[in-house]
Amino acid sequence: MDLNDRNIRTVEDVLRLLDGLFAPSADRWTEGGADWWDGFYADRDKPVPFFVAKPDENLVSYVEQGLLPVGGKVLDLGCGPGRNALHLASLGFDVTGVDLSPTAIAWAEERAREAGAENVTFVCGDAFSSPALDGPYDLVYDSGCFHHLPPHRRVSYLALLDRVLAPGGHFALTTFAAGEGGMGSELPDADFYRQGKLDGGLAYTDTELRALFADLTEVDVRRMRDEPATSAAFGESFLWTALFRNR
Repeated sequence: MDLNDRNIRTVEDVLRLLDGLFAPSADRWTEGGADWWDGFYADRDKPVPFFVAKPDENLVSYVEQGLLPVGGKVLDLGCGPGRNALHLASLGFDVTGVDLSPTAIAWAEERAREAGAENVTFVCGDAFSSPALDGPYDLVYDSGCFHHLPPHRRVSYLALLDRVLAPGGHFALTTFAAGEGGMGSELPDADFYRQGKLDGGLAYTDTELRALFADLTEVDVRRMRDEPATSAAFGESFLWTALFRNR
């Protein structure tokens, strides 16, 4: 959108204008940031903890505790190389993973072929506008996407959940935690627009998460458990984990 034109007619026009206030980078979830993420995923040997093909420890725990019924359709938002999507597929879920980065999607598809997984599909694009994400989904899972959204795109995120999450379905996420031992920026929302960047991601408190997703029923909100390198699961305590159920 040309910011010099008088062409705002809809809420989506306003959201896209606000998108344009942020430079394309890791801070930018939209198509303009795909190149940055492509570069991020290009070197598979980088010492990035979540490059390892391990599922999140909270996701494993939800299934083991019976908090998530096994089976049904899953949408994995910001799936990256597919580590959580492939874990869910191995349990019998029918999984769709979506990510902006073609490089991440190609890596995820390669992993799926190696694993012989047939009940997982990967989509490259913007989750808010992709027609391939038809729903309804019994589980929407987000591991590290939400904290890269600029504040105004929470509107789009909540609208997506409202549109695709099945009645009685579950929504789960991991996101940067504010406070001691946390990670991410704790600036007020307005300051991000003044500086034109998100400082690598937004940190949230548990109270903020509960308020943002107040239309859903809380099942579990806690810090992610640290997992050693030898563990079969990924875990870092600078993240919140949260599980909610649709009413």
